[in-house]
Amino acid sequence: MTGIIDYNAGNIRSVELALLSLGTEYRISKDPRDLKSVDRVIFPGVGEAHFAMRELKATGYDSFLRDWAASGKPLLGVCLGSQIIFEHSEERDTDCLGLLPGVVRRFPKDFAARGLKIPHMGWNDIQYRNGGSRLFDGVPEGSDFYFVHSYYMAPSDESIVTATADYGFPVPCAVRKGNIEAVQFHPEKSAEFGLRILANFTGGATC
Repeated sequence: MTGIIDYNAGNIRSVELALLSLGTEYRISKDPRDLKSVDRVIFPGVGEAHFAMRELKATGYDSFLRDWAASGKPLLGVCLGSQIIFEHSEERDTDCLGLLPGVVRRFPKDFAARGLKIPHMGWNDIQYRNGGSRLFDGVPEGSDFYFVHSYYMAPSDESIVTATADYGFPVPCAVRKGNIEAVQFHPEKSAEFGLRILANFTGGATC
């Protein structure tokens, strides 16, 4: 059983539709108590880090996620959920969950002069780092995924980066440490290979 965290800041419906297409059993809830018995958790998110942290605290999901990470059970962060698992975000100077060491930074201000738009939006291919991850089994290096973000993960330990996307520099777009995995892109909006990633995480069967 896969749990999907609903904290009023997530792209819940698109994740749900992706899991339905995979035939994966799942449970969505705004109450952390409903997800204590699931086998793995997807932590989605869109929007602003400060608002998301406020909602996590209001729902009790901040404590739930810290306890879940410590338990060793599989956790997958997606988009904003990949960012606020780190210690701090430059977005409104926000203290985050601290599940992984590192910060979240805004793309450099000189991007416009270099012809690069912020947010980084659209399809971008990825390159594997540090041996990749089982999350990418069956996904060829160089595959395209869908991105929408103005901030990026900056882990303190570069060895946890499993993939990067070239956008002005090699932007970390996937990380893994122990039972925690996270992707900056939206696998649920990334067609065949995005579904493959979700199937690898949940044990579902790709269509």
